[in-house]
Amino acid sequence: MGLYTNWTDYVVNYVKENGEAAFWSEYSAIEKEIYTKILANHSAEIKGTVKALASEYNTDAIFFMGFLDGINESVETTLDLESIEEDSNIELKINFENLYFNMLDAKADYLYGLPQWEAIFSKEKRKEIQKQWRDSKMVVNENKVGRNDSCPCGSGKKYKKCCGK
Repeated sequence: MGLYTNWTDYVVNYVKENGEAAFWSEYSAIEKEIYTKILANHSAEIKGTVKALASEYNTDAIFFMGFLDGINESVETTLDLESIEEDSNIELKINFENLYFNMLDAKADYLYGLPQWEAIFSKEKRKEIQKQWRDSKMVVNENKVGRNDSCPCGSGKKYKKCCGK
């Protein structure tokens, strides 16, 4: 059984026994500690076996697998999570802009609010990424309905006499 399967099974069982809030409380503390170390030393290479990296970041291999699951969209070469075992060698080249964007998307304020980001991006750059994130969530209707056009609801009436009232 792969490490990723162990991770997902662990999460399901933990949530069943202790609740989702308890899981996120425990996991977010571990995740915050890992990201604090990574961001503080952001120019260092992150490579080695899963077991060695988990030990370096003061966690076990299963929780480190959860971290890898979370950061996988923010690395330059995504990992095949299903094939990773404790003795698998991995190398993480983190795209920090994607990472910050994805932390915003996950609403992980305990991560994107870390003071270590100040050494990586200026306040202006972080605001720019936040603006890009907000813009990506905004839906803009390209098809503007005129007052005298047929109503898009399909009633056959003019828009001004139907939904535009």
